[in-house]
Amino acid sequence: MKKQLLFVLLISAVFYGCNSKPTYQSYDDYPVYEGSDLELTYSPQSSKFRIWAPTATSAKLLLYDNGNEGGAYEVLDMDKSESGTWQLTVDKNLKGKFYTFQIKVNDVWLDETPGIWVKATGVNGKRAAVIDFAETNPEGWENDKRPDLDKFTDISIYEVHMRDFSVSPNSGIKNKGKFLAFTEHGTKNSAGEATGIDHLKELGITHVQIMPSFDFVSIDETKLNENKYNWGYTPLNYNVPEGSYSTDPFNPVTRILEFKQMVQSLHKSGIRVIMDVAYNHTSQGKNSHFDLLAPGYFYRMNADSTWSDASGFGNETASERAMMRKFIFESVVYWATEYHVDGFCFNLMGIHDIETMTEIRAALDKVDPTIFVYGEGWTAAPSPIAESKRAVKKNAKEFENVAVFCDDIRDVLLGKDSAGFVLGADSLEECVRFGAVGATQHPQIDYSKLLYSKEPYVNNPTQIVNYVSSHNDLCLLDKLKKIKPVDATDEELIRFDKLAQTIVFTSQGIPFIYAGEELFRDKKGISNTSQVPDSINRINWDLKTSQKDIFQYYQGLIALRKQHAAFRIPMQDMIQQHLKFLDMMTPNVVGFLLTDHVNGEIWKDILVIYNGNRKAVTVEIPEGEWNLVCHDGQINLNVISAINTTTFNVPASSASILYVN
Repeated sequence: MKKQLLFVLLISAVFYGCNSKPTYQSYDDYPVYEGSDLELTYSPQSSKFRIWAPTATSAKLLLYDNGNEGGAYEVLDMDKSESGTWQLTVDKNLKGKFYTFQIKVNDVWLDETPGIWVKATGVNGKRAAVIDFAETNPEGWENDKRPDLDKFTDISIYEVHMRDFSVSPNSGIKNKGKFLAFTEHGTKNSAGEATGIDHLKELGITHVQIMPSFDFVSIDETKLNENKYNWGYTPLNYNVPEGSYSTDPFNPVTRILEFKQMVQSLHKSGIRVIMDVAYNHTSQGKNSHFDLLAPGYFYRMNADSTWSDASGFGNETASERAMMRKFIFESVVYWATEYHVDGFCFNLMGIHDIETMTEIRAALDKVDPTIFVYGEGWTAAPSPIAESKRAVKKNAKEFENVAVFCDDIRDVLLGKDSAGFVLGADSLEECVRFGAVGATQHPQIDYSKLLYSKEPYVNNPTQIVNYVSSHNDLCLLDKLKKIKPVDATDEELIRFDKLAQTIVFTSQGIPFIYAGEELFRDKKGISNTSQVPDSINRINWDLKTSQKDIFQYYQGLIALRKQHAAFRIPMQDMIQQHLKFLDMMTPNVVGFLLTDHVNGEIWKDILVIYNGNRKAVTVEIPEGEWNLVCHDGQINLNVISAINTTTFNVPASSASILYVN
């Protein structure tokens, strides 16, 4: 027995030495902590702290009275524990106090950090806060319920920035730029028309995608009077709401309570909430909260030991490593359970590995399988991880029930550097058809003629998000202005706009629009508005009055899709059987039938025609007693007119939709 004990001590000395850094051959050898108690477990009787810092030789907890000022009133040593963790229990009620952690590596004390799994912080997120989460729940929170959702294809998404939504002087909203803006009803523009959340209800969208609202570093929460603008893709504390969007960033409870009030209010209005999340990078690499507890572990490095930067922010996280993967899926589950969030849009999802995205989907399925997960299926730059392992668009068939954005339809409809289909460009019909079937396999498509992809890349249309613009790059109107033919008129711009969105909303998959597009907004021709003033980014709510025709058209598109299941087919084989392309015998025209009450559709057959020409065309349509519901930039689901001829005229740059019972 003594010889065995001596052997254990010798092995320990080899690996840990005397107050020296534990040695591992690679990051794969780091211990994995399986517990669910990282960071803080609070009760009035005690606070239990645990951090994962496997290479530390010492760790300490620093306690503060204030969230951003003054020194620590007490510094306590933490004890080494299992699987690379350090722990400490303080047997007193610490509610209202703040804390940080600090570790020693290679005889050097690193900077303080509030931790990685931190869930409440003081102003600017520098110190973690001890709070009672029961005090963060708004009245009736226990009865908050996600609005009903049957299939992912029933979704229509509205992407919005917290400030854009409410800061305009004509928004009628009191809590400008705050979570609480989404709780205000009865708000009006200058002409007395609904704005804010009432407008969203009128529009009819099912999901609001809020741009980054986790705690980010690019706004100084102590100087909110400066009204500085930022998109928020600079993550600091992933599990904490952003303080600048609260009415009191100094109070750790306020931002949590108000975020929940926003979710609760949207849910009561029948709207689900999606978070735009950026787990692929942190605001800085070295000395980030991750790096201050496990230096190097959470990030990918290049072969020459420089920081890999597929994100464009100077670093990229290593989702394939066990503890990074654990952090991501525990974080999304936390937002889905504590905050009742209904979906997650992954910024540059292509940086993450397929296995991680698959585990995230599985973890959220246990919470609620109707939680929607999707992301950008690409990277901003090369990454060390093999493309075959990445959650990029071309690999989408490997991560079922995780969707990707369809940049194919975006660039085919508008064009990238020159005009696209809706502006009169030639020979793009096959690409438009590909968008119409939601990037799935269809026997009538020649995949050799596509813009980017040369094969279908999703299993079902539930995996594709269709759009023509987002917060990135130029918004829709600015893009149309930039690439329009030189002789195009202002009236044609409206036609181009309506046709583009008609194709988005009548294609299979999930439609996505950028906030304000329904009001014909612009951003003064600026493509990157991530740090420009509110005057460029804000929604001008008076456009709802001056551009009433466009708002009503978008409203009609959303109603058409909501009321008619043929545009929301969930399965590829159903599309193959019931979506039939017609030979329109005219260049730059795409037509198709949705047949036989597909997907429980109330109309027997639906005929959809897109005319990408800047002139009217006459086409042959199947015989039948057709009812016209969309034509020449107008939608009337109660029927515009009856059509009893096989010769049909489609006006310039427009769509027509007809049905028979």
